[in-house]
Amino acid sequence: MRVLFTTLGSPSHGRAQSPLARAFAAAGHDVLVATAPSLVPLFAQDDVRVSACVGEFSVRSFIAADVLAQASRSSPEGEARHGLLERALLLAMSGPMAEVLLERILPVAREFRPDLILRDGMDLSSCLTAEHLGVPQLPTPSGAGNAVDPAQVLPRLNAVRREQGLPAQEDPLSIVPHGRIDYVPAAFSFARHLPPSWAYRQTVAVDHRSALPRWIAELPTDRPLVFAALGTALPMIREQTAAAPAQEQLPVPLPDPVVTLRSMIEAAGRLEECTVVVATSGLPADTEGLPAHVRVTDRVPQPLLLESVDAFLTHGGYNSVRESLRTATPMAVLPQFGDQLANARRVQELGLGRAIDDSTPDGIAAAVRQTLADPHIRARTREARLAMLALPEIESAVEDLKKLA
Repeated sequence: MRVLFTTLGSPSHGRAQSPLARAFAAAGHDVLVATAPSLVPLFAQDDVRVSACVGEFSVRSFIAADVLAQASRSSPEGEARHGLLERALLLAMSGPMAEVLLERILPVAREFRPDLILRDGMDLSSCLTAEHLGVPQLPTPSGAGNAVDPAQVLPRLNAVRREQGLPAQEDPLSIVPHGRIDYVPAAFSFARHLPPSWAYRQTVAVDHRSALPRWIAELPTDRPLVFAALGTALPMIREQTAAAPAQEQLPVPLPDPVVTLRSMIEAAGRLEECTVVVATSGLPADTEGLPAHVRVTDRVPQPLLLESVDAFLTHGGYNSVRESLRTATPMAVLPQFGDQLANARRVQELGLGRAIDDSTPDGIAAAVRQTLADPHIRARTREARLAMLALPEIESAVEDLKKLA
């Protein structure tokens, strides 16, 4: 069987797909990943072929004035800026972005002749590629995929269908005719508009070569251990934005990750009763005069460290949320943009942690303390972990999805 994966966005999207790609390759199937050049190294450990046909692009380049105007017309009065941006992103994903990606991916797919397409949740063009080829497609786990409202993207996607000579669809769920893939059970789903999924067990560590650095193993264990991280998406967008021309700048500004990181580090300094490890994702950080209980590092194998921490101060990206569920780690969520805001609300709604409304260092520190002190959160995260462990292993996806193809 030939399986085509499409991977867009940040490295976290590739890390979510890698266990699936490995499972298909290990079962003897031919796997091709269509992705951007910068994401090719993510699949270096996997026995798969990789095509950089997607090219480098940024979603913000597709949010033209007409897209933003359309999003504004459908915005409720008084809606926050992040709601407007999210609506504009969905319109871009189903319109101009889908058109461009279809031009780049469809020729590769025609040559590869896949029996099955497993697409990035941001990639709506592969819905149309699958319709062109008459093969099934399913989205893989991603925060962007969780945020997609099928009814909202249907009109623009149908316009692209008509341009392509494909029949328009009446059912909004035509973007997921065979369901979707997730790594969490239905009771803990973070998808807002999509039906139940094919759910499989979250892989603990995607990079099998990873290990915790020795200095972490030597940290004191007589006090709570807190891990704080900002994720990879916002720093990546910051770098792209700095290099982009004026016409490609987002019309709605995103939080400055350097400022957010500074607040997280200052909050860590206030948690004198804890040991706090802060991962900066390579962002500049002033560590002068930090107290001894705070350790700052560029990066750390997050899934491994989460197995031993008492609380996770996180931006609320979907990979980080799933890794927390898998390791029964209580979360204090400081969301920055996109699906992270909805994820923070869902974490609190499910009783898995706290959504942080006060982003000052004092407010962040208070939320972490409340998370650490709440026995109901600890019990709920253990319940979530048990539910995660009850899911079938990722390898069983191969046989399940073969039946679709």
